[in-house]
Order: sequence, then structure tokens, then C-alpha cells
Amino acid sequence: MARVDRELFSTEIVNRGIEDSGPYAGSVNISVRVRRALPDFLSSVDLKYVKLGYHYLISSGFYYVAAPVLCGILGVEIGKVIAWKYSSPESCLFDTVAVGVMLGLVLYVYLGLVPRSTYLVDFACFRPPDEFKISKEEFIELARKSGKYSDGAIVFQEGVLKRSGIGDETYLPRAVFRPEPTITLKDGREEASMVIHGVVDELLSATKVQPQDIGILVVNCGFLSPTPSLSAMLINHYKLRQDIHSFNLGGMGCAAGVIAVDLARDLLAAHPGRYALVVSTEAVSYTWYDGNDFDMLLPNCFFRMGAAAVLLSSCHLDRWRSKYELKQLVRTHKGAEERSFRCIHMKEDTRGARGLSVSKDVIGIGGNALKDNITTLGPLVLPVSEQLHFFNNFLFKKETSKPYLPNYKLAFEHVCILATSRKVLDEIQKNLDLTDEYMEASRRTLERFGNTSSSSIWYELAYLEANSRIRKGDRVWQLAFGSGFKCNSVVWKALKSTRQHSHNPWIDPLRVEARI
Repeated sequence: MARVDRELFSTEIVNRGIEDSGPYAGSVNISVRVRRALPDFLSSVDLKYVKLGYHYLISSGFYYVAAPVLCGILGVEIGKVIAWKYSSPESCLFDTVAVGVMLGLVLYVYLGLVPRSTYLVDFACFRPPDEFKISKEEFIELARKSGKYSDGAIVFQEGVLKRSGIGDETYLPRAVFRPEPTITLKDGREEASMVIHGVVDELLSATKVQPQDIGILVVNCGFLSPTPSLSAMLINHYKLRQDIHSFNLGGMGCAAGVIAVDLARDLLAAHPGRYALVVSTEAVSYTWYDGNDFDMLLPNCFFRMGAAAVLLSSCHLDRWRSKYELKQLVRTHKGAEERSFRCIHMKEDTRGARGLSVSKDVIGIGGNALKDNITTLGPLVLPVSEQLHFFNNFLFKKETSKPYLPNYKLAFEHVCILATSRKVLDEIQKNLDLTDEYMEASRRTLERFGNTSSSSIWYELAYLEANSRIRKGDRVWQLAFGSGFKCNSVVWKALKSTRQHSHNPWIDPLRVEARI
């Protein structure tokens, strides 16, 4: 096997003992499991993505450095012309420069070159009622009683749940275990309505923003795409304004939450002075698979109920009340590659049951997308010393040595990695050399809420807030993966130290009421 192939696998000793009978009695017995692993990030660095990162850095630098300087020079020249016409420029040099700088500032603002920041005013995550809680043992029991799965499929799901990292307090609609052969559109609508309306109610209550003040609405849900759309459902329920800019994103997988934020940021830049509401969710009941193909049973084991609502603004006056400021957002799409495009896709099995198929190559494909994404993100967030160290090692390294992997712990105080599975989180931690503290939010979210798809990264940020980890000036990196194949990063800077709120899903409302 070639070296490049070996790097796509990892080995794990799963059984070690002494044979107690048979012809090999007394000999050592070892069982080894071979799994797909993330590619070694140190083995190769694609300079194309390094260049792309610096291109983003230079492009954004124009607005912060070059644009005001050019406007200032132009303003000074206009001031000289005015001075020549009405008086002697030598006698009022100071006044000429002052007038010129003021004119340059006016031009800078008038031409729309002032960089507008995107502020995260607040966010909320939905905590389903306790009646939807399900343990791993109950999951298997209900799956067996439903009569939809073979004995082999039951054993497979039991093994996946055991190794998944998911705990016994996640949430799942019981409708998925009904003996009826299919889940209806009504089931999907009811679940979506419950989680979306619930989380938006919490956000509006926390921010005191009136529904009529929302001018931009972006809703993302991967599989459920009814007519009218989920965004239209929100507009109807809350009686939002008629001129609202409404968008409904579907089929974009677990990475859609970052894509929705990206779209809202662009819309806020085009329509300043408005609030943007971003809602991220997944209708678990509508994605449910009731067949026996192992590759299509994996999503059943990991996906759980959840939703997140985020309120964004580009108004400078909202900075004082906002929690975070958006600093960088980098999206990487590998859909041009056939293997990446097909590694996660919806299909029907031989008997016509619909479900989401997950390829065995998904970890390796996701690792390549992650490598390209962080290579692009590096120049935007890493300290100059780390970038110089990287280039020095890259240009003058020996043939036998590997490129230097920058220390991303110097760029962020907190990391929120999509809570997919324990195996994926283990691989990312190893490749990025992250400490257990950096991974805590992701692992705890996976255990407590499972994989809530595009809203997972918000449950992780809520965990950090609930434990008072966020301090003013801290940088938070949210990293999400999705079908296509996509890998997206967004970086927030904390504008204030956070404190616990009653609408945080990690805080028991009964304890809050007792304390009050």
C-alpha cells in the first residue's frame, strides 16, 4: 500500500488478551480495527489556498487603509483649489489641510467606503420539552418495536450509538418510531413549527425587538422544503413587514448555518439600518430512514431535534448592546470533485425508502476540505510571528521534514466545531493539536443534544456562555461541515463578557425560577 493511502487510515487496538483454549492456547491475541482517518495536515500544503487567504486580507485592507488615504489626498487637493480661488494658500495652509481632510472624510462616507461591521446582538437555542428526551437504550427498544428494521440493522445502530459520544438526554420526536411505513409532510411541518417558533419566541423576548423591526429573514433547513416555505411560515406567524427580504435555504447540510450568516451579512451591507433574523434548524422526522442499509442508518443515530435563532445588525448604534462582532468568514466548497459531491447525498434504497446516505470516505473528504479552509483562514487570523514561522519552515525546510502547522490556539480563545461524532472530533483535535479545553464545548454538546445539524455550533457557543467562559475581546471560531462537500468558518470577537441568561438551553429553567 502506498504511503499516501496509509495516511487515510487509522488503527485502534480493540481487544487484547490470552487464548485460553484451542491450538493457540497461551498465546497473545490482539484485534485491530482499521478506520478511515483525516488526512495528515502536515504532509502537504496547497499554496493556492494560502494565496487565497492573503488575497482576502489585502482586499479587506483596502477599505481600512488605502481608501481613507486616497479620499484624504483627494480632499486636500480639492481644498487647495478652493484656497487658490478665494485666498492665498500660503497664508492659510493649516486651514487648507483641515478643510481638505474634512472633505476627504465626507467623500469616504458618501461613497460608501466606510467598512460596516456586522454585530451579533443575541442568539437563542431551542430546548425541546422533556417529553421528547430519549436514551440510547430507549432508542433501540423503540426501533425494535417499530418492526421496521432487521436484526442486523438493530445491532448496527446499537453499536454506532455506543461509540457515538451521544448521551441519554438528547431529543427525538417519537413519531419516527411509529409502525406506519413513512413519515408524512405533516410530521415534518409540526416539528419545524415547534422548534422554529419556540426559538424565535425566546430570541425576541430576550432582545425586546419587535417583529416589525426585522427587515431581513434567512431560514435554513436541509431536507424539509415545503410550499409555502419555512420563511413564509415565520412571516405569517409573526406578521412580519411586507417589504421584508426573505430567503429560504435548503439542501445545504450542516454547514448552512454559516452560509445563512454570510448571506445576512451581505444583505445588511446592502440594506443598512435593519435587523436580520437567521434561523437554523433540521426536521429530524423528515430525514428519518426506515430501511436496513447501514450507510443510510448513520444519520438516524446522530441527528437530534434542535434549532437556533440569531439576530444580526450592521447599525453602529447596536454595538453597545451586541454580544459579538463578526471578524472573518471563510467558505470552502469541494463540490467540483466527484467524490466530495457524492459522499453525502439523499437517495432511495432498493425498496424505495428515502434516506441520507453517508459514504465511508466522508472523514477523509471532510479532512481535505478542512485543510483547505484553515489554510485560507490562517492569514486572516494568525499572528504575524506564526505566519513568518510557517513561511520560513516552508521555504527552507529539509526534504525529509514536514511543513510547519501554525498554532491556531494563538488565534482563538474558543473553538466550536460541529458536533458530528466522537470519532470526527478526536481526529480534528489530533490534527490541529487542540487541548481538551478547546474541545469541551463540542464534546459536551454532542453528549447533551446530539448532532442538531446547522444549529450545533450555536449550542456550543451557548455552552461557553453558560459556563461564563467568554470574556470581552475573546475570539470564537465556529467550524461547520456539510454535504456538497463544504467546510465553513466564522470568527466572532466578544464585545462584552457574557453572563448566564434564562433562555440559555444549558441552564435548567426550574433552577432559575427557584433562585428568583
